[in-house]
Amino acid sequence: MNESGHKTICVLGRRDVTEAMRVAAGITIFGHRVALIFFTVVPDNATTREHAELLELSDIEPVSVVEGNGTEVVSPETVARIIHDSDAILSI
Repeated sequence: MNESGHKTICVLGRRDVTEAMRVAAGITIFGHRVALIFFTVVPDNATTREHAELLELSDIEPVSVVEGNGTEVVSPETVARIIHDSDAILSI
């Protein structure tokens, strides 16, 4: 937690990546810093495209552990570092 009381929160998009995107963007309303990691391929549909716009407006650059999301693919070590450096983790 930083001096202003804001936390770094890691959202893991595991089972419902569309909801993970929505939640990640929403958390920024409270001033928290958010990391979003996709564990599955994000479906290409109108809803996920809208949520991708929300992520962009929220300055969230998601990463992925799988190919096919159009995001940076990160190693297990990077995932571990992101999780370790977070104040809270949400698995969705």
